[in-house]
Amino acid sequence: MVGGGAAVAAALAFAGISAAGTGTEVPETPAPALLADIALPNGFQPEGIAIGAEPVAFFGSLADGAIFKADLVTGEGEVIGEAPGTPSVGMKLDDQGRLFVAGGRAGDARVIDTATGAVLEEYTLATEAASFVNDVVLTPAGAFFTDSTNPVLYHLPIGADGALPAAAEQIALTGDIVYGEGINANGIALAPDGETLLIVQTGTGLLFTVDAATGVTAQTAVESADGDTLLTNGDGLLVEGNTLFAVQNRLNTVAVLTIDETGSQAEVVDRVTDARFDVPTTVAASGDLLYLPNARFGTEVTPDTEYQAVGITRPTG
Repeated sequence: MVGGGAAVAAALAFAGISAAGTGTEVPETPAPALLADIALPNGFQPEGIAIGAEPVAFFGSLADGAIFKADLVTGEGEVIGEAPGTPSVGMKLDDQGRLFVAGGRAGDARVIDTATGAVLEEYTLATEAASFVNDVVLTPAGAFFTDSTNPVLYHLPIGADGALPAAAEQIALTGDIVYGEGINANGIALAPDGETLLIVQTGTGLLFTVDAATGVTAQTAVESADGDTLLTNGDGLLVEGNTLFAVQNRLNTVAVLTIDETGSQAEVVDRVTDARFDVPTTVAASGDLLYLPNARFGTEVTPDTEYQAVGITRPTG
């Protein structure tokens, strides 16, 4: 058995910290390499993605709502739980291992235990006959879902202890955003201030801030050196610090913007594409990579149609 002092030194060395008095720096164990291509089940029709602290991603199926769990180091994966038979669209993962899933045309949301695949809660969100619950963001005030058909947000107020509510609240969107034909509010994210919401309107390519308490929207003032200030075909959003990544699905592009604390001012600093993109819909980060599932909209879907998620080096702008 190692003596007490030696045990401490060994523990520090394992953590990558030099032991006092040894003068020797033990390097940290490098993180395992992440795969740049993740194969998804044939016929899966992916749309949403969520990644937590571990290099594990969850993907939702537009076809039947199945949730596929994939190891980003090995590429191995499995479907967890039972598919509901209705879509799984935008998704977010909380620090309790719960997956919040937007239900698309079903007009609902589910909260799933990722350890077991069990549905913890299911909520009817939409009261209109036609709806498309598209994406979700988690904030200190709870979960907020967009509806691409109706000018509302759906709010699940989550308790400080993580307790889920009995029902959802509906918040009307007012102000600058005007709903029209096609896909309206789509991707949603939290601005750097930790309070203001950001949404992109797919049909117009406009970006808006939203007061989460009132639903009042204001169009973000976007600048771009090339004059293109629109996020045409805007879909999933990801905010890291003061950088916003906006997926432009049918353009096979990720727009990179710098934004102020409230998201009211933005500048397009880069637009990134990749030969492997095939209508990516949304984006999540792990390590130095951004992962995007290829929805392959426009491709004939058969049980043998292949799908994948691709990892690209995080753009720095």
